[in-house]
Amino acid sequence: MISVRDGQNHILSRITAAVAPELLPVTRALGRVLAEDFQAPIDVPPADNSAVDGYAVVSADIPPSGTRELVVVADLAAGAVFGGTLAAGQALRIMTGAPMPAGADTVYPQEIVERRGERVRIGALAKGANVRMRGEDVEAGAIVVEAGTVLRPQEIGLVTSLGAWQLTVRRKPRVALMSTGDEVAEPGTPRRAGQIYDANRFALRGSIEQCGGEVIDLGIVPDERDTLRGRLREAATGADIVLTSGGVSVGMYDLVKEVLGEIGAIDFWQVAMQPGRPLAVGSIGDAAFFGLPGNPVASLLSFMLFVRPVIYKLAGRRTLFPECWQARALEPMTKKVGRTEYKRGVLRFANGAWEVRTTGPQGSGILSSMVAGNCLIVLDEARGDVAAGELVTVEPF
Repeated sequence: MISVRDGQNHILSRITAAVAPELLPVTRALGRVLAEDFQAPIDVPPADNSAVDGYAVVSADIPPSGTRELVVVADLAAGAVFGGTLAAGQALRIMTGAPMPAGADTVYPQEIVERRGERVRIGALAKGANVRMRGEDVEAGAIVVEAGTVLRPQEIGLVTSLGAWQLTVRRKPRVALMSTGDEVAEPGTPRRAGQIYDANRFALRGSIEQCGGEVIDLGIVPDERDTLRGRLREAATGADIVLTSGGVSVGMYDLVKEVLGEIGAIDFWQVAMQPGRPLAVGSIGDAAFFGLPGNPVASLLSFMLFVRPVIYKLAGRRTLFPECWQARALEPMTKKVGRTEYKRGVLRFANGAWEVRTTGPQGSGILSSMVAGNCLIVLDEARGDVAAGELVTVEPF
């Protein structure tokens, strides 16, 4: 039986390259992973400009004390350029974002001056005040977004401020998804006695899409060896990952692991963890294969620990695992030495520190615990029972 960390390392070592890049307009690039460094083609701002609505002046005209009157020679709107050079004794009415006129180096906000006709009265002010310098935000040639970055609205805004309208991103990793077993019924259809509705496929579909994958939904596959074999082969031809739930333990009709051994390769099928010990990991052709447990909590947890980092690596992300930190346990927790245990928890910040409690019963079939919780409480292999007040590792959802 393999440890969680060794299993993760083994799986990720088999992923040697990201999926191919594609060129997308920025309007479709949100949430995608940048495939190459984005280098600024221009300075931002492209010229020295005013940070306020007011009056541009030559700093030599700024009185050290008292006031002074200057002649207003023109009004300059944002986007317009003053064609002349501002001379001593002159001021230019200027709007926020308008380029600074030649000769001027300081801007008075309109609120602190007195305007009468074509003249404006100014007082003391620091040289260079209220001027945004060329390249102050971004200098031409600088790498402003690194390859492997997941594009958020702020990255989209930054690259479009530099004139970009399309970006090279990684295509979405394709994940073929199916549930297995005669006991699983499609939601929205009549359920026979002894059947349960298929929750795993929909929870996993959402998980795949949430972390940037493209789902190929193959529905529910019955407990028939030939049908399962054909469906898995079909899935592997068009996907980067083949993902099933159910059929990987030791039951009489748990066929997934057996069929995988016939048409592909099994790397390992048990992990020292709870919930989620039965987990078939291997490959079918060029596609990675994951056979997740049928219990819904175990299925989701196994996805988070093993499948999500593979999707991230295929997509070219730099960060594959979420950040964890320490919190104080509000209650005792039982723990068996020799396996990593994951309890669903409720994490909060109170009295200047993070604290966490479990959601209650922790059975691997209690999907409501994933809804009630906002984190995983991670208890490593070497740890035993936890007393109230001890520190534990938490991984927020």
